[in-house]
Amino acid sequence: MLFTPLWKRILIWGVVALGIAGAVPNMFYSQVERHNDALAAADTGAVLTPEQEADLAGWPEVLPSAIVNLGLDLRGGAHLLAEVQMADVYKARMDALWPEVRDALRDLRDQVGSIRRQPSPDGVLRVSVENAAGMPAALEAVNALSRPVVTLTGAGQSTLDVRADGQDIVIQLSEAERAATDGRTLDQTLEIVRRRVDEAGTREPTIQRQGVDRVLIQVPGIGSAAELKALIGKTAKLTFNRVVGRSADAGAAVGAGEVLLPSTDEPGVYYLLEEAAVVSGEQLVDSQPSFDQNNQPAVSFRFDTSGAQIFGDYTAANIGQQFAIVLDGEVISAPRINSHIPGGSGIITGNFTVETSKNLALLLRSGALPAELTWLEERTIGPELGQDSIDAGRTAAIVAMVAVVVYMVLCYGLFGMFANIALTCNMALIFAVLSAVGGTLTLPGIAGIVLTIGMAVDANVLVFERIREELRTQKSAARAIEIGYEKALSAIIDANITTFITAVVLFIVGAGPVRGFAITLGVGIITSVFTALYVTRLLIELWYNWRKPKTVIV
Repeated sequence: MLFTPLWKRILIWGVVALGIAGAVPNMFYSQVERHNDALAAADTGAVLTPEQEADLAGWPEVLPSAIVNLGLDLRGGAHLLAEVQMADVYKARMDALWPEVRDALRDLRDQVGSIRRQPSPDGVLRVSVENAAGMPAALEAVNALSRPVVTLTGAGQSTLDVRADGQDIVIQLSEAERAATDGRTLDQTLEIVRRRVDEAGTREPTIQRQGVDRVLIQVPGIGSAAELKALIGKTAKLTFNRVVGRSADAGAAVGAGEVLLPSTDEPGVYYLLEEAAVVSGEQLVDSQPSFDQNNQPAVSFRFDTSGAQIFGDYTAANIGQQFAIVLDGEVISAPRINSHIPGGSGIITGNFTVETSKNLALLLRSGALPAELTWLEERTIGPELGQDSIDAGRTAAIVAMVAVVVYMVLCYGLFGMFANIALTCNMALIFAVLSAVGGTLTLPGIAGIVLTIGMAVDANVLVFERIREELRTQKSAARAIEIGYEKALSAIIDANITTFITAVVLFIVGAGPVRGFAITLGVGIITSVFTALYVTRLLIELWYNWRKPKTVIV
């Protein structure tokens, strides 16, 4: 008599039950999705609207609520390809280096005389010295500001390339430091873009690097590429600069180390500022939408410890002076310092609406992009096209399922029906696993599921054919079934391991749609082996022990 230990039967049916329970939420996708959105809003402490309250109650809390995320090709959304302008980073590094160079050369004033920053291309710092005789000492002092490059390929090299050109010192980043800076900048850009997209509440975005200076961004569920660009396109570079002067002339003279920027709060007004910032947005630790003393929308901010110290010292030393709050190359406010501002907290006022203050706070909180993004490609995929893909995928899956079911019944009769029941459990397990791990289903992923439907019964075919062979040798029905499973096991394992290795390789070396296919294929292989070897056998065992037939027809 066929017999499986009780603990194993409980374990197998338990796994199947969990799989079905985990797959059920996907049958009520929109309802569960709205429930999850309302639950996420409630977890943040926000006050729920009546619609969100209804959505929250629209799905029982006792049931699983994890669902498969739909990819860009199924849900619709936005696709962007951006190029990071690395030259902006080189320029910022040189601008930040100028105060250090100035301080280092001031200590040598008796040797080099007066020093002055000269106009130079972006990414190059050119400093003139009055006395050429002091050039060796000046070069030595500037070289002392250089540091070792912190990469394996740049080991033993310095961050700065310093040389003399007549009475000028020319400073720029070394090639090794530029390569290291490119890598850090791209990594920082990826992280900041991911933070901005995540804070906007979108699901499962694809954000990855392409080449040495490009970023691929795909966000399902967002309205358009323009909406996505508005969310992440701003550098949101916030600085606090000393005001040198004010003019109504956009062509006013600008000295070395100074910059002329327009005012957004005062149309037609331009501020002449020191280019080197007093404090930068990188030292912000928090920013929130708020209201000023006139109950107008504003943005409150708070610096970290070092930023608070610098900001406090500057305000204490410059009472009565103006300082400018600069966002992305525009002066959004230029208040006068009336008193010492300790604690590192403040508020940004301007012509904000509630929505713009909220967006600005989000951008500042998620951090400034290290460089401007240039959009090379943008594409919007409408939800209608995504629904067409879902419908086509569903049709393909149903056709494949029906064809496999009919074939198995015609070829193996009752045993074929048992294989079909196991196939249904297999589909449930695939969706349960993808839901549990937060997987994303794409159109190639649907292709992987359709392929799995065909492959899922392969193991059953091997077992059933082996049982037929054993029955031809006059084995008893029970013995033939046992031997069939035992002798087919090695062939089943070998065939599926090779396919699983292929899926792993596709996942490792592939990207985007290829990975989606690899994930569903790999999960499908594991679940199909489980259902073929255990679920189908348990069904046959239950039938055999109930009916106790003297022979079986396979």
